[in-house]
Amino acid sequence: MNAIPLAARLPLFATPHRLLFFIGSANVLSAMLWWTLFLAGVRWPALALPAPASVPPGWLHAALMQYQMLASFVFGFLLTVFPRWMGLPELSRWRYVPVGLGLFGGQLATLSGAFGAPAALQVGGLMTLAGWLAGMSALWSLLWRDPGTTWHARACFAALVCGLVGLCCWLAFLFGGSPRWAFCAIKLGGFGFLFPMYFTVAHRMFPFFAQSAMPGYRPWRPLWLLAALWLLAFAHLGLELMHAYRRLWIADAPMLALSLWMLWRWWPRGHPPPPLRALFLGLAWLPVAFALYLAQSATYALAGVYALGRAPAHALFVGFFGSVLVAMVTRVSQGHSGRPLVMPAVARYAFVSIQCVAVLRVAAELAPDGGAWQAVAAAAWLFALAPWALRIGHIVATPRVDGKAG
Repeated sequence: MNAIPLAARLPLFATPHRLLFFIGSANVLSAMLWWTLFLAGVRWPALALPAPASVPPGWLHAALMQYQMLASFVFGFLLTVFPRWMGLPELSRWRYVPVGLGLFGGQLATLSGAFGAPAALQVGGLMTLAGWLAGMSALWSLLWRDPGTTWHARACFAALVCGLVGLCCWLAFLFGGSPRWAFCAIKLGGFGFLFPMYFTVAHRMFPFFAQSAMPGYRPWRPLWLLAALWLLAFAHLGLELMHAYRRLWIADAPMLALSLWMLWRWWPRGHPPPPLRALFLGLAWLPVAFALYLAQSATYALAGVYALGRAPAHALFVGFFGSVLVAMVTRVSQGHSGRPLVMPAVARYAFVSIQCVAVLRVAAELAPDGGAWQAVAAAAWLFALAPWALRIGHIVATPRVDGKAG
């Protein structure tokens, strides 16, 4: 009797996106459950949870979401598409399983530390670093053998390098360094790692998806646009690192203009299918976020008032990152499991709900009882994504419905 291949017995380990999307789905639920409970305890002290004395929970939330939760999905996507972009063989299992173990174990340890054990936070940071290094090593092995010049792959890897620097800054803080290291880590995670990563993937994939789904669509993705957004992202990052908030408009005004122009040029005319429409609706949060950043900077420069609080950041993180996450992971999971490229009911619910969560979280910065509304927004995020995350976990842990391998 022939032995059954491991991939058939354990579909979860058959491809990078299966394992990392499963871990990302588990991470998003556990991370937001902790954050919801924490915010509820801050607003209603009778519900208060233990918290680490050495790390402000808000900083821990930012690092956890950037370097563990969203990073799980990022590595799952890149480890899957890099070989396809370059025409190279797929990665072997031993190259991506350590990535998943590091990111999943790292978040579990971090969440344990969130209840008051600083050593667990340090262990979680080191495990996360090990997962990142394993993933970057695997991706570098592909870049080294790239037969051409795949600029989008190189840009994605550059974003990972920025993320690695940010993660090392976070570790420096966890091991007793200045709070400035934590500040640098949080800022690098947003405008050094995630924004450049998301935009680079969108620049390559969104016009391609639109061309595939809409007859007559003419893709527009000049490399100068990619370079310009990267330069502006680093300008924004540099100004934030220098606390030059009055001058952020220098980067944010052209970023707003370019994102609006890009959205207009990319938007598919006619009646795009729901998965494609979701991608571009998620992209529409980008000019919203930069309009808020611009208003915040201009108000501070002209009136000395730092208005809007974390509203611009949450328009970017919840609105743009969250919406595109749901749309992209749904599309990849549907297509790579032999299912039709549609937005199933649970994905539509998640996508519509995350729009409401983004609006709620932005509005919470202006509400009279902001703490209560922040807790409500966190709970709404959890209820918005829980059914979707559970379905993604089921899809990637079970064989393809068409009987094919992969």
